Amino acid sequence: MSDSPLGTVSSARAPHRDGTNYLHPQLTCSEGGAAEALDKSNDEVHEWEHDPANPRNWPLAKKWITTTVVSLYTLVTPLASAIMAPGLPDLAMKFGITNPTILALTLSIFVLSYAIGLLFAAPLSEVYGRVWVLHLGNLFFLAFNLGCALSANTMSLLVFRFLAGLAGSAPIACGSGVISDLFLEHERASAMALYSIGPMLGDSLIGPAIGPVIGGFIAESVGVQYVFYVIAAISGVAAILGIPLMRETYVPVIRFRLNAMVLDREKTSVGHPVLAAHHMDKWVYLWVNLKRPVILLTRSFICFILSLYMALMYGIYFLLFTTFPDLFANVYHFSIGIGGLTYIGVGFGFVIATVFGAKLSDKIYIYLTAKNGGRGRPEMRVPALIFGSFFVPVGLLWYGWSAQAKAHFMMPIIGTSIFGFGILTCLALFTFDPLESLPIQLYLVDTFTYAASATAAASAFRSLLGFAFPLFGQQMFATLGYGGGNTLLAGFAIIIGIPFPVWIYFAGEGIRTKSSLAR
Repeated sequence: MSDSPLGTVSSARAPHRDGTNYLHPQLTCSEGGAAEALDKSNDEVHEWEHDPANPRNWPLAKKWITTTVVSLYTLVTPLASAIMAPGLPDLAMKFGITNPTILALTLSIFVLSYAIGLLFAAPLSEVYGRVWVLHLGNLFFLAFNLGCALSANTMSLLVFRFLAGLAGSAPIACGSGVISDLFLEHERASAMALYSIGPMLGDSLIGPAIGPVIGGFIAESVGVQYVFYVIAAISGVAAILGIPLMRETYVPVIRFRLNAMVLDREKTSVGHPVLAAHHMDKWVYLWVNLKRPVILLTRSFICFILSLYMALMYGIYFLLFTTFPDLFANVYHFSIGIGGLTYIGVGFGFVIATVFGAKLSDKIYIYLTAKNGGRGRPEMRVPALIFGSFFVPVGLLWYGWSAQAKAHFMMPIIGTSIFGFGILTCLALFTFDPLESLPIQLYLVDTFTYAASATAAASAFRSLLGFAFPLFGQQMFATLGYGGGNTLLAGFAIIIGIPFPVWIYFAGEGIRTKSSLAR
């Protein structure tokens, strides 16, 4: 795969002091005029670096409030993806579902539409700004979850689950872009850790732990449809807090609007040609932005291989979610409510990894930067990824063979804790992303000019496997057993998860310098 330009709409870029590129006028005048225009452009960049409207110059309190609001938005989506997992047996009885693939589809179709939504939400946020993409996504998400709660049959449930995933992708797609807007490179790891509290609580604690616990007892006591009312209520609280507190953070949109406010249309169109372009040829410009995540995924080998690893981990993660009810109900004879408690193992591993992983990533980055004469590189995020990659196959083998042997129920739960620690040291959701990899997410944010599109490309790819893996999970384990099936998955994790990050660490800088997609 080779790197190529993002599209036909482009502009010259002036470097920000930390490497971020901002739009500025193209220099098409004569040599003398070009020098004058360049000086003017440099002056404008310098002024913007110290402008109070620049999100990186906001007061710290305003930055952290914005980060907290985005984190709250990202809490809800992963919660919706997982909270109904223990209630799948109750759902099967409610709608008369006998096919295990259809039953798994009610859970994983959310992840499919989520992947599609990511491809739209991220580029839309880079055209129209982050704020209203986040707000509208959350409000539609609330409405579609109410539709899930009121569904009368399997088809209507699948339709509303699909639409909910589509709307719920907005916070995950835009969240890391907001962090990139607000913080310099050396500040991002700690900021990303705070932002990840939302997806971590959603995917790493409430998602795989408290969410299924709540969902299991709700399904057992009043019915599985009430889990969707809980999700809608949380979305409503997020909207009440987020709409008045959240402010736009995307720099090109802020500068475009500021120039438009002073009615200097010539300055607006010349100073920000790319943003002005979509007002003149809206659909062409929107198409360029919508295809950007696909271009990043297919024409940047680094983005592709890191996304492939994220996708594999997320697929395995979601596969485990759909097989837990069968394992602990049929082998260990747990009720639906008690069966939800078994998800705590994954959540415990995620929490430990979040606390440990952020510190590890920061310390490694600071150490390697100092060793490199104070110059940081995105590849300095990769050692934390390599470290976490060793725990993933260990956790899978522990979980699979202890379940195969029908050992004490705590043994497979311990295995899921090791697995959870491993993938969140590599993968934080999110960010996925929500299960977005903290090292991978930071690497993508540091590397690519369009940070939201890069993380959206990775998240969309991982969500496609998150949709597909549960559909064949029951059949695979029925054929190979829990031991053999998890051994196969562990083998894939070793082949993809260990050699490629090592290769990126040593060769990544050379590839980036030749790429037109990188900063």
